[in-house]
Amino acid sequence: MNYKSTILAAATALVFGTVSFQAFAAPVTTEGTGVGKHGDVTVAVTFDNGKIQDIKVLKEKENPVLAQKVYKDLRSDIIASNSTDLDDISGATFSSKGLKQAVEDAAKNAGIKLSKGDKKAIKKVEKALPKVNNYDVVVVGAGGAGFSAAITAKNAGANVVLLEKMPAVGGNSLISGAEMNVAKNWVQPKLGINDDSPELHAQDTFKGGDQKGDMKVINVMTHNALDAAKWCKDYIGVNFEPDNLFFFGGHSRKRALIPEGHTGTEFISKFMHKAEELGIPVITNMKMVDLIKNAEGRVVGVKAEMNGQEYTFNAKGGVVLATGGFGANAQMVKKYNPKIDERFKTTDAPGSTGEALYMAEKAGAQLVNMGYIQTYPICDPISGVIELIADARFDGALMLNQDAKRFVEELDRRDVLSHAILKQPGGYCWVLWNDNIGKISNTVKTHTNEYEAFTKQGIMKTCEDLKCIADFTKMPYDQLVKTIDRVNTMTGKGNDKDFNHRSGLMDMSQGKYYVIKAVPSTHHTMGGIRINEKAQALTADGKVIPGLWAAGEVTGVTHGTNRLGGNAYTDIIVFGRIAGQAAAQAAK
Repeated sequence: MNYKSTILAAATALVFGTVSFQAFAAPVTTEGTGVGKHGDVTVAVTFDNGKIQDIKVLKEKENPVLAQKVYKDLRSDIIASNSTDLDDISGATFSSKGLKQAVEDAAKNAGIKLSKGDKKAIKKVEKALPKVNNYDVVVVGAGGAGFSAAITAKNAGANVVLLEKMPAVGGNSLISGAEMNVAKNWVQPKLGINDDSPELHAQDTFKGGDQKGDMKVINVMTHNALDAAKWCKDYIGVNFEPDNLFFFGGHSRKRALIPEGHTGTEFISKFMHKAEELGIPVITNMKMVDLIKNAEGRVVGVKAEMNGQEYTFNAKGGVVLATGGFGANAQMVKKYNPKIDERFKTTDAPGSTGEALYMAEKAGAQLVNMGYIQTYPICDPISGVIELIADARFDGALMLNQDAKRFVEELDRRDVLSHAILKQPGGYCWVLWNDNIGKISNTVKTHTNEYEAFTKQGIMKTCEDLKCIADFTKMPYDQLVKTIDRVNTMTGKGNDKDFNHRSGLMDMSQGKYYVIKAVPSTHHTMGGIRINEKAQALTADGKVIPGLWAAGEVTGVTHGTNRLGGNAYTDIIVFGRIAGQAAAQAAK
């Protein structure tokens, strides 16, 4: 018997007087729906005498890594407390709200009123963790850099632990587009690109950061990129698109490998599986509060806390910091760059708050380039998150202002684009493309959840013609037609007389058309711990801090004033592996 028929049978019996009180009080299951981050969440909730007995998730489209805690821990807590009056899972707020709404809807459909909830009824079962733990290598931060370091250290023979302060792993590495710049990669020859090199990639990176990056560090990144990508593909099991690359702004060649699904989920889920396979303990909700140094000045461990309890993790070889940047700490962002003020939301994961930087500084590390903070130009005006569906821009989508005019080269640097958008009426732009471009980028098909969500919230529209686009965006129709007509006269590489589009404009004479509203958001903090080419943390006078390595966005010397798109994943994998190998070697 299905859920609806269970209720119907009970109700029918009641009408005809054939049901006893006991029969009517039998378990009843109803469905309910809530709204998650990427669409509807549908659940089936079983009630017995007004109490929740079970919750089954029937349909959802949430990020599988972030939602794991929601559908496990929060679900269990709702059942235990018979209430949705509970805190959201940090880092998965929208998914949490979606589940709670769905349960509330199911309760309403069952005619049951949930209680305020007895939070004391929630009994979490946690493994007994010693207050003092001894390892060869302690890695702090379970994103791409942290997993790379931990897995590499483990394979080098070290006893390693990975600590993460958030309930779920991944950080910015999880929610990013996760494209990875690699010169001379295996896809380039398929696209007729045979003139790329690590040297050219390094030059692009150095130039893109206004020549403020450390060229020694940059060269290590670009010359180790191919080996890092092969390691991800062949050992970690990351699937990349076999015949497509992204052409990010500021690069002179198309060189960014694209992971399956166009998000970091592909990387992080595979990293999680490999860590589990190797027996690496990954401890979430464990927040570092200080670095431990011995009398000789060597970093030998980490002090941390979880649920109000203090823990010590000793590290024979040393500590790898892979804690990310501080883009989600609005106060810290404004402190170092007052221009990035209240107008800006953030694309970053909520754990990107930067406190580890001050702990590293306390341990003697120099913090450099802290004022260089990048904004991402194409983000959701409501939540601030990156509009991955608008990555069609890399294959020819146009950026238009409210007057229906182009105002910048769409493949220029992120900081250039962000500043240009903020100068337009209203401080936003419209990203417009058609099926001619969509067949190449494939973003609508790849990001169906985004497509549905953005369309539902009223910032995106699909149209058969430009008149429909003009009506939706309120752009002047005549000017829109004029702009598109001009673009169609300048298609092909080297023909853009207005803004010199480096990969060439595409024909947009026919629909179907797609348009989405976009604003800049705080995205990447270039500043952080000063490191050398061996990922070792350095003091202000350039001396190595023994036992302390750093990798990823927590460092501050690779990208100069501005990180080029696709360089983050290259950075975190390359230097995560270098740091993990070195820390493991130091333990021997």
